[in-house]
Amino acid sequence: MKKLRLGIVGTGYLSQIVVDAWKNGLLEEYELAGVFGRNEETTGKMAADAGCKACKDVDELLELKPDYIAEAASVACVKDMAVKVLSAGCNLVVLSIGAFADSEFLEQVKQTAREHGTKVHIASGAVGGFDVLQTVSLMGQATAGIETRKGPASLRNTPLYEEHLMTDTDSTNVFNGNAKEAIALLPTKVNVAVATSLATTGPEHTSVSIHSVPGMVGDDHKITAEIEGVKAVVDIYSSTSAIAGWSVVALLRNLVSPIVL
Repeated sequence: MKKLRLGIVGTGYLSQIVVDAWKNGLLEEYELAGVFGRNEETTGKMAADAGCKACKDVDELLELKPDYIAEAASVACVKDMAVKVLSAGCNLVVLSIGAFADSEFLEQVKQTAREHGTKVHIASGAVGGFDVLQTVSLMGQATAGIETRKGPASLRNTPLYEEHLMTDTDSTNVFNGNAKEAIALLPTKVNVAVATSLATTGPEHTSVSIHSVPGMVGDDHKITAEIEGVKAVVDIYSSTSAIAGWSVVALLRNLVSPIVL
């Protein structure tokens, strides 16, 4: 059976998880064709480690004719390359889901995928339960939201950070709004909120609250979708971002599995 060709965009910690999973035989239906990252040295090291091509840009990666490109880079990267990748007949696996809070960009991506027979696959990242959340939302006029609890140090270098958060003894509510507002304010911090909104009621109608919790390590995301008579709650805590990289591995495995979960 011919293997599917896989390209990776991003050469950080999460991409390395995907590469290591491939090397360890967890993605045996795929051939790792090439990688691309902003840092030439890091890209070269990852490519050498994996025995694939180091690409200088997405165009060079697409020249390798991948069937799938897995992204673990940034919202800006997704917005720069998604239309190009889909137009080239390549499917895209996305971790930086915050890109799709831009409704105009989302519609452009949908249209491009339709025209070229390609798909965007959303990796679950640090959350999950998209199947039940989507099911509940399809059953009626749902309300949906996500409540995130995180340590104050993780808010440094964001508009939500204030010095007193580091010495507070009680939890502080630092943000209330919707997913679109959250991603505009925190473009690298709330991909999970946008993922939730895509599975439920959309970026403008999915509520988001963020709490700073003294001494907390990691993030806790509690997601709720509710209609009359049915309520779904997904609550996931993680002290490491590794779960996001492994969600890409799980998605790639599911895409080729004879039994789809």
